[in-house]
Amino acid sequence: MEELLYLEIPTPELNEVQDWLATQWLAPGKVVTNSGVRVVLETGELSVFLWSLQRTTYLKVFRWTKQVIAGEQGILRSLTAEIRSAFPHHYPQLPVIDLSNKSIFEAIAPFYPKTAEYFQKMPKGEADLQRVYWWEKCWRESVRNPQQPKQVVFPSSITTNPDYDLIYIGGALGVIHAAVMAKIGYRVLLLERLPFGRMNREWNISRDEFQRLIDLGLFTTAEFESLIAREYMDGFSKFFDANNPVKLQSKVLATPTVLNICIDAEKLLRVCGDKLRAAGGEIWDETEFQRVDVNSKSATVTATYLPDGSQRVANGRLAIDAMGTASPIAWQLNGSGTFNSVCPTVGAVISKGFAPEVWDVKYGDVLFSHGDISRGRQLIWELFPGDGDEITVYLFHYHQINAENPGSLLEMYEDFFAILPEYRRCDMEKMEWRKPTFGYIPGHFTTGSKDRTIAFDRVLAIGDAASLQSPLVFTGFGSLVRNMPRLTHLLDTALTHDLLTANDLNLVCAYQSNVAVTWMFSKGMMVPTGQHLPPQRVNVMLNNFFGLLANEAPEVADTFIKDRTDWLTFNRLALKAAWQNPALLLWIWQMAGTKDLLRWLVSYFNFTMAALVNFCFGGWVPGLAWRWQSSIESQSPRQWLRLLSWVYSLRGGGKNTKIQWKIPMPVKTAKTTEATGVLS
Repeated sequence: MEELLYLEIPTPELNEVQDWLATQWLAPGKVVTNSGVRVVLETGELSVFLWSLQRTTYLKVFRWTKQVIAGEQGILRSLTAEIRSAFPHHYPQLPVIDLSNKSIFEAIAPFYPKTAEYFQKMPKGEADLQRVYWWEKCWRESVRNPQQPKQVVFPSSITTNPDYDLIYIGGALGVIHAAVMAKIGYRVLLLERLPFGRMNREWNISRDEFQRLIDLGLFTTAEFESLIAREYMDGFSKFFDANNPVKLQSKVLATPTVLNICIDAEKLLRVCGDKLRAAGGEIWDETEFQRVDVNSKSATVTATYLPDGSQRVANGRLAIDAMGTASPIAWQLNGSGTFNSVCPTVGAVISKGFAPEVWDVKYGDVLFSHGDISRGRQLIWELFPGDGDEITVYLFHYHQINAENPGSLLEMYEDFFAILPEYRRCDMEKMEWRKPTFGYIPGHFTTGSKDRTIAFDRVLAIGDAASLQSPLVFTGFGSLVRNMPRLTHLLDTALTHDLLTANDLNLVCAYQSNVAVTWMFSKGMMVPTGQHLPPQRVNVMLNNFFGLLANEAPEVADTFIKDRTDWLTFNRLALKAAWQNPALLLWIWQMAGTKDLLRWLVSYFNFTMAALVNFCFGGWVPGLAWRWQSSIESQSPRQWLRLLSWVYSLRGGGKNTKIQWKIPMPVKTAKTTEATGVLS
C-alpha cells in the first residue's frame, strides 16, 4: 500500500465531506465505504479515507499496490481541485450581539455553543466572556482599519506643571516596571482599566530570568520564593510527526530551565502594587484611558473612571504605554506597521479534573502539537501545572496580520473546549474551571533597530505595546523581565536629564539583532491566509529544528529560546537544518513570500554586522564607557544616552553584556546612598 495524497479539508463537518464524496464527486468505479470511497479501476484500486481531528477533516488516498495505475494522477488532481472548491477556507465574522435583553451566554451560544457552556461553569464567566468578545472586537477593528488609527496622542500648546514623573497606562506588565521606578524614587501613577490585580494570563519564567528583578531590588529572594506556585523538574517540546518523513521525526526536546517556574501572577501584581504604593506611587484602577495631550513640560493623560463615568486627569513628565496589543497609542505610532504577526491565545486555569495518570505535575509542556494544520492554522499547546492541583492550559497559533482573517479568540475557544480531550485524556465534565486565560500576543518582524517607533515626545511604549516578546514562545512577560535592567537604566538616564523627546525615547528600547533574525522561525509556523499547504508542513519544519536542539547540549536550547543565541550558534544550527532538509529554504520562501524573505536578509545582514561590531568592541567598550561616564554625562547627557543604548545593544543585551550601574535609592530617604548592581 502506498500513500498518494494527503489533504486538510478546512471544515469540522466530517459527514458533509463524506456525503460530498459519495454523491457529488464523479469518479470512475466509485464504491462508497463507511469512511470514504474506493475507486476501482481496471489496473488497480484507490482508497479514499476520511477522518476528523482538531475539529478538522483530513483525507488520504492510498494505492493498494506499488504499481502505478493508469490515470491515477488525473483522478488525484480532479479530487483536489473539486474538494477545495466545495470546501474553501472560511473565516467566520464576529457575530453582532445585543446584550440589552439577554446574557452573553445566550447571545454567543448559537455561534459558539461549547464556549457558552463552559464559561458558565467559571466563577466570573459572564464578565470574562464579555472581555473575550470585547478584546476580539477591538482587535478586528484595529486590523481592518490600520490606515486610520484613532488619534489619542495630541500636541498641546498649554504648558502644565507635572504632578508625577511617570504615568503608566496599563496595569499588568506596567505595574512591574512602575514599581521598580517608584522604588528608585520617581513619582509614579498607574492607570488600569480593570479592577487592579486581575489577569487573563498566567506567567511562567525561569530562576535566572527572574533574578533580574531581584538584582534591581524589587524583590528579595524570599519574596520571589513566595510567588512560586510550582517549579517543574522539566519542560518538554514535541510536535506531531506521524506524517513526517522518518528522518525528520524527532525526539522530545527537554528544557528543564525554560519556563519552569509558574508564577502566581495575581499575587505578583498585588505585591508590585503594594510596593508601588509603599514607595509613594498611586494606582487608579477601573480607569479607562482616553487621550494624552503633550506639551513642552508634561504629558496630560485624560481617562474615565468606569464605575460612575467621571473624568480623571493627571499630568506627568512622561506617559508610559503598557496597554498591550490593543493599545491605541501603539496603533497611532505605527499604523499598519504596528504588528505583522500575532498569536491568538486561549486557555484556562483548571482547579482539578486531570487524573494523575494523565499528567505529572512535576513537568510542563512548553510547545506541543497533536495534529497537523487545522483550518489554516497550526495549533500548538502549552501546559503548566500551578499551585496544588491547578493546571494552566493554552492553545494558540502563529498568525499573519490579515484584514480578512484577523484571528478569532471565540473560534479558538470553541476549538479549545472541543479538542482538549484529544490533547490530554480528560473528562470535560469533571473539570473544575477557575478562570479563562486569553489574549492577542503581537509580534513585529524587525529588520533593524529603527524600523519601529515606540515613542512620541513624552510618550513611550513598553512590553507588548512595543512588541517586546520572544519570537518562539511569545512570552512578553519573560522578555520584559529579561530586559528590565536595560530599560530601567536607559529610562532613568533619560528622566534624569529630561531627554524626553521622541528621538531620545526611541533609544529606550530593547532591540536585539539576534531576536530580529529569529522572527523567520515564527514566520515559518504561520499558514498564509487562503493558502493550502501540505498538512504536515509546519510540523515537519518544527521537528526539523527542534530535533537539532534536542541533539545539542542543553544550554544551546536554553540560550536560543531565551533570546541569547549568538551569530556562530545561529549559523551552525541553520546550516545543519538545511543540510538535513534541503527543501527547508524553499518552504520558508513559499510561506514567507519574497518580500519578507528579502526583509529577513536585511535582518540577517544587521545581525552579522552587530556580531562583527560586538567582536571588535564588546570586550572593552562597556568598561571604558563606565570609566568615562561622569565626564561624558556631565558635558553631553544626550551623547551619554546614545552611548549607553549602544553599549546595551552589544551582544543584543544578552547574558554576556555586563553593565555596571549604580541604582539610585529614593531621594526622600537616602540622598547620598547608592546601591551598586552589575546588570546583565
